[in-house]
Amino acid sequence: MGPSASAWPDDPAAMRAAAIAFDLKQLEPRFLDDPYPLYRALREHDPIHRMPDGSYFLTRYEDCVAVYRDARSWSSDKTLDFRPNFGESLLYEHHTTSLVFNDPPYHTRVRRLLAPAFTPRALKALQARVEALVDRLLDAIAARGRCDLIEDFASAIPVQLIGDMLGVPQEERGPLRGWSLAILGALEPVLSPAQRERGIAAVAEFKAYLGDLVARRLAEGGGGEGEILSTLIKASEFSRGDGAEERLSKLELLHNCIFLLNAGHETTTNLIGNGIDLLLRHPEALAELGREPALIDGAVEEFLRLESSNQLGNRRAAAAASLGGVDLPAGSYVHVAIGAANRDPAQFADPERLDLRRQPNRHLAFATGIHACAGMSLARMEGMVAIGRLVRRFSVIARDGNAIRGGRARFRGFLHYPLRVG
Repeated sequence: MGPSASAWPDDPAAMRAAAIAFDLKQLEPRFLDDPYPLYRALREHDPIHRMPDGSYFLTRYEDCVAVYRDARSWSSDKTLDFRPNFGESLLYEHHTTSLVFNDPPYHTRVRRLLAPAFTPRALKALQARVEALVDRLLDAIAARGRCDLIEDFASAIPVQLIGDMLGVPQEERGPLRGWSLAILGALEPVLSPAQRERGIAAVAEFKAYLGDLVARRLAEGGGGEGEILSTLIKASEFSRGDGAEERLSKLELLHNCIFLLNAGHETTTNLIGNGIDLLLRHPEALAELGREPALIDGAVEEFLRLESSNQLGNRRAAAAASLGGVDLPAGSYVHVAIGAANRDPAQFADPERLDLRRQPNRHLAFATGIHACAGMSLARMEGMVAIGRLVRRFSVIARDGNAIRGGRARFRGFLHYPLRVG
């Protein structure tokens, strides 16, 4: 977790050279461990960096916001971009059908159907469920005195909650996290054959499972309170009714249910894990939050800014465009470096510092514009409940061994994090 032999050099000339030579398809282990020194060098020396494959890597807040807010000029459609890695596979079918990798009108139609699950009223109803779940998990952790922060706590919360929202029976939730990690792992800049095959298998298994779950739900005639699956079934080809142009196809229903789990699991798991890690690396902030529990709202925003769960987004120029004085031709593919933008000193004073009271804090952890994360309020609520209650519950919270990062460029978090509490 600390400096190693492969840590970034202190020499400014060496960092400038590293920035100029940066290639997202040739990443070093030190980048996956700590990308921020290189993000800083890119921002300072080559903020609209053209990589060997012709794509551009954006590290300034202003440029990233400009791309996110102009959905007409910058397309989210990935039917072209995912073909080289995915071919005609189920991974291609999934990622080109899910909400996040599409433009209007499809994006608008699907997002409208999902919106009722994330209204303030719906979130208020879910919060009591999240609080009860967190307390049960903390009781089990307290009884043992130690845990794996990720497996026993951070990942268990969103998997259980999304499982509830989709109406997945408790005894059938075991494979959910593994499916999610395999499917999202296939979105890395470089995809190994093994990762590709794991991702394809996960989509196949998850899709088959959901097809069976939908059949059971139709046979039962409905679902439970707060269950989005039944709502989506009613708005799909599985049901009869008016407004056919607004209805989800069977394929769209299945893949957007997969998307709901993947997006909800990854963002929230990493938020909780990264947030606790930041507090342990900054004991003064941990003590401050312990003294003032009301700081949890601002603390979660700062965790999201400083260690964004999702580090990278992508767009393609629908027409010739200009960013930061650089002309980009139509068809240009850009990587929106969320993790770099969220530490841009032009937007955030003293950006490397953890400040639980930071105001304003207009970070891009959930993107912005029409593709701003539909579940951002849910993720925030889960993070505030989980981190706030853990800090209040234990007077001793400490790492209990080596933590293992996920080793991914797009999603930043931990696979394992041994924790001791008392």
